[in-house]
Amino acid sequence: MAAPDNDPPAISGFLEAVSEYFPSVHHSSNNIQPELLSPIASTSATASAAGSNAGSPVSRQLLEEEDEEMAPAPRRELLHKDHFAFVFGSVKTQNYLDPVSKGPGSHTIRTLAWNPTGQLIATGSADRTLRIWNPDRPHVRYSTELRGHTAGIEKALFNPVRDAELASCSADGTVRFWDVRSKTCVSRLDVGGEAFTLSWSADGSTMIVGKKVIVQRCDSADLMPLDDTLIPISVQFPSSPTTHPDGVNALNLPSSTPGATTYTALDPRPQTVQTNATTFSWCMPTPERPEQHVFVTTGEGKVKIMSYPSFDIMHTLNAHTSACLSIALAPTGRYLAVGGSDALISLWDTTDWICRRTLSSENGGAIRGVSWSFDGRFIVGACDEIGCGGNGLEIFHAESGDSIYTIPTAGVNAGVSAVAWHPSRYWLAYSTTTDGPGSSSTGGLKIVGAAGGGL
Repeated sequence: MAAPDNDPPAISGFLEAVSEYFPSVHHSSNNIQPELLSPIASTSATASAAGSNAGSPVSRQLLEEEDEEMAPAPRRELLHKDHFAFVFGSVKTQNYLDPVSKGPGSHTIRTLAWNPTGQLIATGSADRTLRIWNPDRPHVRYSTELRGHTAGIEKALFNPVRDAELASCSADGTVRFWDVRSKTCVSRLDVGGEAFTLSWSADGSTMIVGKKVIVQRCDSADLMPLDDTLIPISVQFPSSPTTHPDGVNALNLPSSTPGATTYTALDPRPQTVQTNATTFSWCMPTPERPEQHVFVTTGEGKVKIMSYPSFDIMHTLNAHTSACLSIALAPTGRYLAVGGSDALISLWDTTDWICRRTLSSENGGAIRGVSWSFDGRFIVGACDEIGCGGNGLEIFHAESGDSIYTIPTAGVNAGVSAVAWHPSRYWLAYSTTTDGPGSSSTGGLKIVGAAGGGL
């Protein structure tokens, strides 16, 4: 049995707690500066919530609701892994029913995204529905639908430093940027092909979009994907966020006035192998250290660690025996989690790039999404294959690798298409697929903890 982790008493001591659990990051032989992987302080742009262009009733309602909820967050106890199952099992799960869902399989949610303060959550679906939910008010009348995409939503992601700015990409070949308060698409970029993944840098100044180019073979009617392409997007705020001279990682947060920000697609970067997911490190670029790091998963089971903006490969992880499909860096910066088509999640220590352990669920199936709890200690994976959710959704303790709790899901035909931990609470959002024979559930968004229980 693994030794118990002696949890610190409260979230107010989170940074001190992190230093107790995780030793300082040190230099390693791969020449990557480890400090670039360190966690940043809160990047929620709460100041932007009172921006202009809030004239519509829905916008005013969103702003009023945000203002009501902007009180200081309560002190939050960190859960000991041995107590997790008891506490987490006692809270309720809230369901969020989208009226466009007509029956099993008609409204498959492919992507979930919390905004930085955790006051809103976005869902993007295969039926083109992009919706913003208030987790405390589950009825659809308190949600906002964003319309414009003409094909399924593949990925949605909030700007890490602007609470009301959302990016989404779709198989329609576009990336759209939204102001969720005014329901306005403030910019649209046509990237061609099928845009399938997004990642945002920690300061919100850069985005990377992945797209697939599909061509028809000359000798048949079959469609064949070409190698994927990464497209950097420059995001220029009215006043760019910079590191604050009076505090480590504090931000001069920019205005979020719709239309004032410019989005520019830069030169595309074709990849020689299939690319499945990307994520940036937590570093904040400065004039003295402008380079950033981006992690790229490939279909050949590798993770490429690249320098941005050069896209030079600095290190390669031989992560899985089959395709690497998903990736997430822990909020502490200690571990990089990689989900593979081999039904495993591998945890890589960022101090020396050694795989410390692998996690596997008895449900099996390809891991198409991974998410970390806010304290970097608990992790969960998503598998959308029918039957993968039949035995429930497993939560793992990263440091020991133990499976510590299983969330009951919608039955033997269920799959879990997306998961996302709340950015500052032990709330877990997930979505289910129920396409199998005999299914009666319409799936949809569920949030464990949002219906009450004190987490």
